[in-house]
Amino acid sequence: MESRFRVLFLIIAMISLSGCAATKNLFGMGDREAPPPTAEPPGQVIDPEVERREVKEPKIDREDFEVGAFAGIMSIEDFGSNVSYGLRFAYHITEGFFVEATAGMSRGGLTSFEILSGGARLISDSERDLIYYNLNLGYNILPGEVFLGEGRAYNTNLYLIAGLGSTTFAGDDRFTVNVGAGYRFLLNDAVAIHIDFRDHLFDIDLLGEEKTAHNLEGTLGFTVFF
Repeated sequence: MESRFRVLFLIIAMISLSGCAATKNLFGMGDREAPPPTAEPPGQVIDPEVERREVKEPKIDREDFEVGAFAGIMSIEDFGSNVSYGLRFAYHITEGFFVEATAGMSRGGLTSFEILSGGARLISDSERDLIYYNLNLGYNILPGEVFLGEGRAYNTNLYLIAGLGSTTFAGDDRFTVNVGAGYRFLLNDAVAIHIDFRDHLFDIDLLGEEKTAHNLEGTLGFTVFF
C-alpha cells in the first residue's frame, strides 16, 4: 500500500507542475525571448547644411540732400540736337517724395529755313544758347534691387518728375513746364547714377506763328548724398 501511495503522489505532483507551466504560457506569464533588433534602414541619413551667402546691399545714406552733375543730348525743336549739361540739387522729403532744382545748358543749331535760305538768320549766334532753371517735384514709383554677381545687391528707384521753370532762348525768357522720368542706381552708401528723360515745353513764335515747342533731353548723371 505504501508503494502505491508514493506512485500516486508522484503522478499528482507531475500533473500539478505541468499545469502550472501551461497556465503561465496561457496568460503570458512565462519567459519570452527578446525580439530581434530592428534592422537599420539602408543608406545613411544626411543632415543638410545649407551655406547662406552674405549679400551686401548698399543703402541710401541717412542724409537727405543730394547734389550732382549730368550731361547728355537735348533736341531743341526746329533747332536740331546738341550736347546738354548741368547741375542737380535735391532734397528727399520722404522715402517717396523729393524736390529737385536743376540748371542746364544747351545750344540750338540752324533751322531748316535758315539752311534753305542760304544765309538768312532768324536769331544771332549768341541767342542760340539755351539756359534753363527748373524746380521740380519727384516721386519714387518703383523702388527695387538689382543683383550683379553673386554677392552684391544694388538699390534702385524708378521715379516720375515734373515742375516749372524758366528758359532763356532766342533772346527771350520763356516760362517752361518740364515732365519726365528717371532711374536712380545706387552704387554705394552715398553715390548714385541717374538716367533721366525730360521734355521741356515753352511757347515760341520765331517761325511766324506761336506754338508750344517740345524740347526732349536725355542725360546721364552722378549724384552724392550728404
